Formats: sequence, structure tokens, C-alpha cells
Amino acid sequence: MPQFAASFVSGFVHPLHGADHVVAMLAVGIWGSLAGGRAIRVWPVAFVAAMLIGFASAAAGIAVPFVEPAILSSIIVLGLLVAFAAEARLWLGAAVIGLFAFFHGHAHATEAVSTSAIAYAAGLMLATSALHTAGIGLCCVAGGSMPRIALRVAGAVAALGGTVAMVALT
Repeated sequence: MPQFAASFVSGFVHPLHGADHVVAMLAVGIWGSLAGGRAIRVWPVAFVAAMLIGFASAAAGIAVPFVEPAILSSIIVLGLLVAFAAEARLWLGAAVIGLFAFFHGHAHATEAVSTSAIAYAAGLMLATSALHTAGIGLCCVAGGSMPRIALRVAGAVAALGGTVAMVALT
């Protein structure tokens, strides 16, 4: 397999192996969908854009403190935002999501083992966008046969899991 393709596949698969990234991405999609309107599109795009900035900063060798606690905090906060179906202005939701995304991107670039950062980042973006879409899809399903309360309970469980992971980190 050519290096570019191998790097792309590596970037795509990597975030799918970490529960922290999967849960946070689903939460972004669910929260955006619960908020409705432009948040369904803007918040996932804000995440991907800020994640790429974090990725680029790590690839450039810029050290950032508290990456792991910030990632765990993202699970807690995003889980709570979903659990309470919190309302937020479009820009505020994008800012909160973007802040957490920066740390996710930084961590993924630090963990990247491929030689083609561009291909790896492209795979990472695609997998992240797919997880956001899955979160949005869960809300669409919830509007039909599955009660929306199940999504909110899932948010609470995510927040609890993030809290347990944070305590274990200390």
C-alpha cells in the first residue's frame, strides 16, 4: 500500500479505537442535533476546524499542557450538555466545542505514527465527521421509535464515565 494511502487509513482508524474520541464526537453530533437549526452543521464543522489547528500545532512541535485532562473534560462537559439538552447560542456552542477539539487534534497528532501528516489528518477528519454524523443520526432515530430521553441518559452515562476516567488519571 502506498505511504499516502497507509497514512490516510491510519488516520481514519486511529480515532475509532479510542472511546474518548468516539464518545466526544457522538456527543457533538447529538448536542448539535438536539439544539437544531444551524448548530447541526456549524458545531461539527467547528470541531473539525479546531481539531486541525490542534493537530497542526502538535505537528509543528508546539507543546500544550493538560491535553489528557482536557480530553477527559470534553467527555464530561459534552456529556452533560447532551444530558441536560443545554441550550447555547451558536457561537458559544462552537467556542466550547472548538476548545475541546483543539486538544483532541493535538493528542492525535502527537500519537500519529505515519510519515504523511496530510494524509493522516485527512483520515482523521473523515472519521471524526462520520462520528458526528452518527450522533446526528441517533437523534433522527430518536425522533422516531427511540425516545429522546435515551440520548440524554447516554449523555449522563458519558459524563459519568469521563468523571471516573478523570479521577483515575489523578
